[in-house]
Amino acid sequence: MARRLVGLLLAATAVLGASTAPAQAAADFTGIVALNNCSGSLVRLPDSAPRDKALVLTNGHCVELMKAGQVIVDRPVSRSFSLLDASGTKIATLTAAKLAYATMTGTDAALYQLDTTYGDLQEKHGTRALELSATRPVADTEISVVSGYWKRVYTCRIDGFVHQVKEADWTWDDSLRYTPDCDTIGGTSGSPVIDTTNGKVVGVNNTGNESGGRCTMNNPCEVDADGNVTVHKGTNYAQQTFGFVACFGPGTTLDLSRPGCTIAKP
Repeated sequence: MARRLVGLLLAATAVLGASTAPAQAAADFTGIVALNNCSGSLVRLPDSAPRDKALVLTNGHCVELMKAGQVIVDRPVSRSFSLLDASGTKIATLTAAKLAYATMTGTDAALYQLDTTYGDLQEKHGTRALELSATRPVADTEISVVSGYWKRVYTCRIDGFVHQVKEADWTWDDSLRYTPDCDTIGGTSGSPVIDTTNGKVVGVNNTGNESGGRCTMNNPCEVDADGNVTVHKGTNYAQQTFGFVACFGPGTTLDLSRPGCTIAKP
């Protein structure tokens, strides 16, 4: 997971004009944003209205390396995001007024609330937000992992689901495993995982086993329901996002007491 944060170091290299960044892929970056250290996306709920304040999805570890059990809710912030157009060109700087939710417990996800609405984004920039799927994805689904940081798209399939992925002090439940073509790298943290059949977001990219280590930093392991541990060097993972849909009420207001909301609570 921490290797996904090497974008902080790579960014400095990129500014100096280095040519070592991954090549761009021909894809649509509509709704994609870049953070200073990670990737992210503009997302909306299935019933979001144009007047609702827009949300940005990324990883919890892109906020900070939180302690196991830590959950952040409704924290005032001022964080900027680079909004990309379909070709990957920056067209605006967006600002978050609030960190609506962030955790590295059970999942590795964060949702920022912007100071602008979905309608404003459409009117000013001609952009749309990606819809969060309200249903659990299925194995073998074709997906795209879209990195705003690198302006690169990875395409592969959902290889399957893991009872638990453990990395250092963190445990993530029902994680999504990619087939090998999604060989994501540092800076891709927070990229949306998009079901290519319907364009909906089904996950958020967050980690991969780098060198074959067992349940250590940068080397997550898989734990099945019986407690058996396996290691898959080079395999990359994402966290599912359908569970967030039940946790937001009208106006993209977070309400952890809503029926069906099962994400970690403070």
